[in-house]
Amino acid sequence: MTKLLKNLWGRFLFQGRGILPTKRLLSAYLSFSLLIILLVSLFDLTWSLIIALNIIIILASLLDLNYSPKKKQLSFRRTITKELERNLTYTVEIEVSNTSEHDLSFFLVDGIPQSFKQPFPLQGKAQKASTSLVTYETNAPVRGKYEIEKLYFRYTSRFGLWKKQQTIGLVDSVKVIPDLTETKHYLGNAQRFLLYEGSKIRKQQRGVGDFAQIRNYVVGDDPRMINWRQTAKVQEVMTNEYEPEHGKYVTILIDCGRMMGAELTVDNRLEKVLEAALTVTAAALKKGDYVSILAFSKEVKVFVPPAKGMTHLQTILQAIYNLKVDPAESNYAAVLTYLETMQKKRSLLLLFSDVRTFLHEESALAYLQRLRQRHLFVMIGIEDVAILKKINEEPVDIRSAMVKSIAQQQILIKKKRKLQWEKQGLQMIEAREEKLAVAAVSHYIDIMNRNLI
Repeated sequence: MTKLLKNLWGRFLFQGRGILPTKRLLSAYLSFSLLIILLVSLFDLTWSLIIALNIIIILASLLDLNYSPKKKQLSFRRTITKELERNLTYTVEIEVSNTSEHDLSFFLVDGIPQSFKQPFPLQGKAQKASTSLVTYETNAPVRGKYEIEKLYFRYTSRFGLWKKQQTIGLVDSVKVIPDLTETKHYLGNAQRFLLYEGSKIRKQQRGVGDFAQIRNYVVGDDPRMINWRQTAKVQEVMTNEYEPEHGKYVTILIDCGRMMGAELTVDNRLEKVLEAALTVTAAALKKGDYVSILAFSKEVKVFVPPAKGMTHLQTILQAIYNLKVDPAESNYAAVLTYLETMQKKRSLLLLFSDVRTFLHEESALAYLQRLRQRHLFVMIGIEDVAILKKINEEPVDIRSAMVKSIAQQQILIKKKRKLQWEKQGLQMIEAREEKLAVAAVSHYIDIMNRNLI
């Protein structure tokens, strides 16, 4: 295909600039051609006359272009949220300003990435000397940073015989970040979030932690916490209330290795892990703890040093929002060695990874035993629903019976190896994909309330 043909074909696909005939013009020209054929059959018309008539019709139709705005008389502005949460729907606004003396009808295609939902082309009208607003809804299923650079615009005059087309340079930078619905849910109402799906906050040890306040005694409080001096002063039973110590260190490790790309019922493992990790981060920062993030696969990809305060949540979000699954096995030994040099203070290590893969990493055990002398290690993974489904199926033939027995064997092997690791003081838990964030936050609060750090 020659360059001219490529440009012409691109013009029909809302690319480049130029003019195109409309369906109205083509229909009128087809009717005129049929009339010419009829006249040729009735009268003896010469070819020169036929060609002259066609040229006159085409030139007359071009007068339509004078009744449509010129390029300089149109201006555009796009309004889009700079940070889009993955798979959530957002509204984008396109403002079309027409300063000419002619009305127009238009179609437009916004230059958003192909992975975004695209409800194009959009249709609208712009009156003379006025501004029109066009809106559409889109969502982004893939995290990352995207540049929206162009807007493709096609419009016709009142008569609608020819379309003018132009490509407008309209640059916007957009980030697609993880879905923060569960994080907002926790920040909005922590207790309600943890009661979701049956989880609840575990009680802390009485009299342990930082003194919070003196309040009225209520039924169910520990009588040993009664403040007798204050009780005597106000002539009411008063009790001391304690809360977990603040300023603890929490290190969240995010595995980005090959196994984290496994598809779940909704999304993949890494997407769920990022959502859960951000929720735990918000919970820890809200309680005044220091949080650091380490993402890795065969090598360290991201490390965010520990800091506290809710503003640190944005720092962490900007560091990990674009993490991708690597087509390589995770190097646990290397990352634990790196962590040993970077995190000197005692902290809670929360590792989000695939439990089954980790259990076969014998080399990591020696490093974890050394880390355990200073830190508390907890690993959180997602349950393998496929294996559980096979275990619960009723065998109807030899093949299904063999599949079920193999699935049961895999579960037994996993339990045996988990027990070996837990004897070394390394906690491992698994949760369903929809409860991962709840389970992670619940275990974090339980550990802090029991003052294990």
